[in-house]
Amino acid sequence: MSPVRNARVVYKEVPEGFPIPGKTFVYDDSQTIDLENVPLNGGVLFKVLVVSVDPYMRRKMQDPSVDFHLGLFKVGEPLYNFSVSKVVRSENPALKEGDHIYGVFRQTAHHAWMEYAHPYSKKGDVAFVTAASGAVGAIVVQLAKADGLKVIASAGSDEKCEFVRSLGADVVFNYKTTSTREVLKKEGPVQMYAQRLAFPRSPTRSYWDNVGGESLDAALEWAAQKAHFVICGMISNYNTGEPYNVKNLQQVVWREITFHGFLVTSLWPKYDEEFNRMFPPRVASGELKYKDDLVRGLENAGQALVNVLSGTNFGKCSVVVADE
Repeated sequence: MSPVRNARVVYKEVPEGFPIPGKTFVYDDSQTIDLENVPLNGGVLFKVLVVSVDPYMRRKMQDPSVDFHLGLFKVGEPLYNFSVSKVVRSENPALKEGDHIYGVFRQTAHHAWMEYAHPYSKKGDVAFVTAASGAVGAIVVQLAKADGLKVIASAGSDEKCEFVRSLGADVVFNYKTTSTREVLKKEGPVQMYAQRLAFPRSPTRSYWDNVGGESLDAALEWAAQKAHFVICGMISNYNTGEPYNVKNLQQVVWREITFHGFLVTSLWPKYDEEFNRMFPPRVASGELKYKDDLVRGLENAGQALVNVLSGTNFGKCSVVVADE
């Protein structure tokens, strides 16, 4: 067999603000690969079918002097991320030609909810979920409802809000046109408390944060005593020169709020078996709903990432590189 094309998206420079396709990263299809003769050295050669596009990738595009726990992309080398792939050749006994392998898809919501929210939640508690139409948020909304919680959810367009309502969220609002603070205030009438601290009668006990910034500030202001905040990401800060200055951080002390930051990779050993057993059947039966935002062609991967960072995507964004 003659060599075949081996396209890639090459990281070209550290961006200032939002990355720019064609400048920050460039599609390159000039390379080829000899599938039959490339040395594997005990490893596996696989063909990428679908590659995930995630906000955290922006955090890997920083000055090389920055110490980032997930490592940084290297200028001049390809971007990479979790994928669904097909084994082409294998020298690993655990995998054979034709097998399909995959990275992290939907595990983030399940694993973190079971670790940091489910144990502390009881029926009737209030959960506030940001970026609720996204890959993680949409699943969190449904897990919260399954636990009997009242769910307040925000999204970035009216269309996205309609989707979140279809997931069962009790209160849904467009954070671009409606004040997060006013929604939380309305949904939790306040009563005075010691030291002039105001607490909702229906307080927010669980807060799942995907965006940070002003939404985090509002959640801190209207949190319940001993609330739990699950911090999945802070996308609102990823492309800004100066991070948002959280004004209500003192509420962590006054309201005894617990923050849970996490990396899903740390939760794999504990929850992967349960996830693989229960999650696929719930998706297949329609019990768990989801929305995919599929972009076709690796040459469009750069724009897909920009769409995710700017919030113009709708659902879980992935790039379809090949059908098989």
